[in-house]
Amino acid sequence: MNRLLADRMRGISAFYVMELLQRAKQLEREGRDIVHMEIGEPDFPTPQAVLDAGDRLLKTGEVKYTAAAGLPELRRAIADFYRKRYGIALEPRRVFVTPGASGAFLLAFGVTLNPGERIMMPDPCYPCNDNFVQLFNGKTQLVEVDADSAYQLTADAVERHWLPDTKGVLVASPANPTGTLIAAAEFDTVINRVQTLGGCFYSDEIYHGLTYEKPARTALAVSQKAFVINSFSKFFGMTGWRVGWLVVPEDFISATEKLAQNIFISTPTHSQYAALASFSDANLAELERRRQLFQQRRDFLYDGLIRLGFKLACKPEGAFYLYADCSAFTDDSFAFARELLETEGVAVTPGKDFGAYRAQNHIRFAYTASIDRMADALARIERFLCR
Repeated sequence: MNRLLADRMRGISAFYVMELLQRAKQLEREGRDIVHMEIGEPDFPTPQAVLDAGDRLLKTGEVKYTAAAGLPELRRAIADFYRKRYGIALEPRRVFVTPGASGAFLLAFGVTLNPGERIMMPDPCYPCNDNFVQLFNGKTQLVEVDADSAYQLTADAVERHWLPDTKGVLVASPANPTGTLIAAAEFDTVINRVQTLGGCFYSDEIYHGLTYEKPARTALAVSQKAFVINSFSKFFGMTGWRVGWLVVPEDFISATEKLAQNIFISTPTHSQYAALASFSDANLAELERRRQLFQQRRDFLYDGLIRLGFKLACKPEGAFYLYADCSAFTDDSFAFARELLETEGVAVTPGKDFGAYRAQNHIRFAYTASIDRMADALARIERFLCR
């Protein structure tokens, strides 16, 4: 045992899917053809307008620090985006540009969470959320959710599970791994209930823009006291550029800026200038074309998995994931995923990456591959199931 290791690291979990990803990469190096449906990363390239903007900045050679809160032009552009898309008046000083959405979570929890306090979130949910809380010596309060609530927390569940040391509630809509939206009326009620109980509300909105039947609702439409996390990674297709943002309540501006100065200095400058180009009309039109392709992929994969015997309690309304019940085939989804990779070359994510509740019965499929590649994957899965 490493006695010099910080105690908090005992609570930090690794991604189980990374073991599968490493094996998938090894198989590819050995000449195997692998269909990747495990990683939540759009397969489309960075939009050309974004590449051009980043390239222009790099060619000047003036790649210097920006203000810790971010490039002023980008903060204004993000605030203007809320006005155009949601009809929300947002002061740019409340917008903090961060190194990805992960940086936004670090700031949000860093300025609010005391050691021993709890953050309530649904089970299943994105695994890093728990680790962010652990990093600040907080505690994760997982609440089991299922298809009856679209895998989302309800106001009643929040109140029923609220404890004296609960600091706040984190909701993602659309959610990872389920792709579900929380109903607008319930969303409003949850936010109001949390604030009535004296807690913080954290809204993970990184999949906004990637919805298929109805738009997602931003927490800022309900309360200006919510912490809103978003990113240029998913809808905007800029994963490796590492740019996200956090909107904070007015009372937290000074504290957030102080923390950002100390832990980030600033988000990469060329990435911020590149992100500015995301809001052009031409680029937004390209992103809308990609959104429509994701919807076609969702429908194709949903129908294919149902045909093969997987159970899907509800059709996802956003993001690019299907959280499928595989209990008809296995009671160990991790072993299932590992064997599927080894025998058929299809990489998927086991449920244990997203929590504990019925995790062994679920697999997440990411439709971040073309329909042709997914058709190949479905054929391989069918062969695997018919062995």
